[in-house]
Amino acid sequence: MELSLGRVLLEAIEVKKYYPYRRTFWGNPYSYIKAVDGVSLNIKEGETFGLVGESGCGKSTLSRTLLGLEPPTSGKVLFEGAELPRKMPPKIRQKIQMIFQDPIASLNPRWTIGELIREPLLIHKTCSPAESVERAKEMMELCGLPRDYYNRYPNEFSGGQCQRVGIARALILKPRLVICDEPVSALDVSVRSQVLNLLLELQEKMGLTYLFVSHDLAVIRTICDRVGVMYLGKLMELAEVEELFFHPLHPYTLALISSIPLPDPQKQRQRQRIILTGDVPSPINLPPGCRFHTRCLRAKARCQEEEPTLKEIAPGHLVACHYPLE
Repeated sequence: MELSLGRVLLEAIEVKKYYPYRRTFWGNPYSYIKAVDGVSLNIKEGETFGLVGESGCGKSTLSRTLLGLEPPTSGKVLFEGAELPRKMPPKIRQKIQMIFQDPIASLNPRWTIGELIREPLLIHKTCSPAESVERAKEMMELCGLPRDYYNRYPNEFSGGQCQRVGIARALILKPRLVICDEPVSALDVSVRSQVLNLLLELQEKMGLTYLFVSHDLAVIRTICDRVGVMYLGKLMELAEVEELFFHPLHPYTLALISSIPLPDPQKQRQRQRIILTGDVPSPINLPPGCRFHTRCLRAKARCQEEEPTLKEIAPGHLVACHYPLE
């Protein structure tokens, strides 16, 4: 996949999101869950930026913060060069939309899919109610759903079809940025490829920009242009997708890549997997120094004392590690 050379559409600058965990008798918080802790990244217009990491690393929290569903504790989020306000006006809101992880739970079971898809048009008053019906049917066709499904309910559809409804609802306002929060993780393997191909087709037709969140590196490699690897609220590595897979620099990235199963059983048996030992530290009581040093096979004394910063090792390839892989 060719990397888009468009201008920066969205930029995060030292974004932090903390949740109060313990409070004093007077209600003042003194202990926090550091879900996102100083993440900086940018997403270029027309590209697909992937966020990958283990469950609990903060990628979904970061995506909700970038969307504006949750205000950042500190830091800035810039969209089209302007800082996003804590209460986003409708004109900006309709430019950033989200596709949720669970396609069935994200749909109101009491509404028909036609009502669900055209609801954003009525909320933002972009057209008349009569015109919204036709536009909803056009979007259904674009997402692979027949027009005569308009008056059916979500319980009549499979998971893959419900996700198509969710995609149609997210794109009905013609947004510029779509945040995909693990949109295929709840689907069967055969349906995943259909939904991924649909997202790629719609990106080309509508000129969309994606922030794609997933824990599946195989999916990330299929659809993304650039990838950011997260661990305990921090970015560990950031690079173009092929550069990341062929030349990983962070030990955590290498361990994630080694966990991808190979289609050839013989090669799968012969490969040497990297098994991470130990548990993921608690985001309430983070270890000093590098957050990955408690599970890293290359950790040294410096890793336990000094936290590495995200620095550029090669053009476009950034890593937060004192001793990156050769």
